[in-house]
Amino acid sequence: MAIPRRQFFRQMMIGAGTAATLPVIGKSAWSGNWRSLQFDAAPGTAIRLDSNENPYGPCSKGCETLKGMASSANRYPKHDYIDLAEAIAATHGVSRERVVLGCGSAENLRMAAACYLGPGKTLIMASPTFELIAQYAQNAGAQVIMVPLTRDHAHDLNAMLERAGTGQGVVYICNPNNPTGTVTPRADLEAFVRKLPSGYTVLMDEAYHHFVIGSGAAYTSFIDRPVESDQLIVTRTFSKIYGLAGMRIGYAVATPDTARRLMAQKVDWAMSLLAVRAAMAAWNDPDHVRNAATRNAGDRQEFYNQAKARGIPVIESQANFAMMDSGRPVEEVIDHFKRNNVLIGRPFPPYTSYARISFGTPPEMQEFWRVWDTMPARKSAA
Repeated sequence: MAIPRRQFFRQMMIGAGTAATLPVIGKSAWSGNWRSLQFDAAPGTAIRLDSNENPYGPCSKGCETLKGMASSANRYPKHDYIDLAEAIAATHGVSRERVVLGCGSAENLRMAAACYLGPGKTLIMASPTFELIAQYAQNAGAQVIMVPLTRDHAHDLNAMLERAGTGQGVVYICNPNNPTGTVTPRADLEAFVRKLPSGYTVLMDEAYHHFVIGSGAAYTSFIDRPVESDQLIVTRTFSKIYGLAGMRIGYAVATPDTARRLMAQKVDWAMSLLAVRAAMAAWNDPDHVRNAATRNAGDRQEFYNQAKARGIPVIESQANFAMMDSGRPVEEVIDHFKRNNVLIGRPFPPYTSYARISFGTPPEMQEFWRVWDTMPARKSAA
């Protein structure tokens, strides 16, 4: 029987301020609630500030590539796979056999779960963070342990290490973290990887890597400055800064042995020729990435400015979204925006009053703040 979403998250966070073990639930309970929260407005009718997408779309080269693809639809993308993997490998200074392509971040997470999780093994992850890998872990029969973030909204690596014990499994780290947009310092992560028992694999999700600006030594990618370890898998996606969320394409970088294990779990021909060629066009347009990162930094600062003018606390973000403390149950905020044709992020317990807002275009954000300013005042308790 499906578990209601609120009950599900209450069970996830058994004991305030302590790590909690996630109960095994049916797949339908998870996926059904995900859809009901995110996709109940007719396509094209709502302002979408809910999924951390690039509101400006893909680069012009990518758009031109997509327009000219109809005549190639009869071909499999085998050689294009190879070309894209080689381009990614060359940019990162690694061999091609270390690059694994997948359908967005989702397939890379699924492959890692299939390789390293199962009965008697454990997934350790933050609370809150991007939850999808928990579903894959449950499907594999693994135990899931949720560890609350620190007061600075970073991963609590000491607590994660303590919960790992001498077991086996996966530690999932999203850095910058979704939904908080915060960075866990590189030095702390390196020390964590060194101390982690050999039975664990670290899955480092860098989906929001390109949006990090001005963090200094606190953040450095584990691809750009690698740590050679069979225990480490780093994932990236074309869904965010590249503006190709609808194409469903991403990649992972690992040691050759680890990459081969991941590839053994891959769905053959899962990515379309359209997706691969659009990704190649985007990869070959670094100016678009730099411009998008700069534009996002400006959009982020304007969001801070507007929130500050209204006295709204915001968690400092290094991503293309931010969490703001609404001062009320976030479900009330979500419902208010839905009624006004604006979609924002779903609830992320235990941050029960925080709303996650993906940055939109300036006109979209003007409408967001207009709707915010029409929110009814909360009634005081009698």
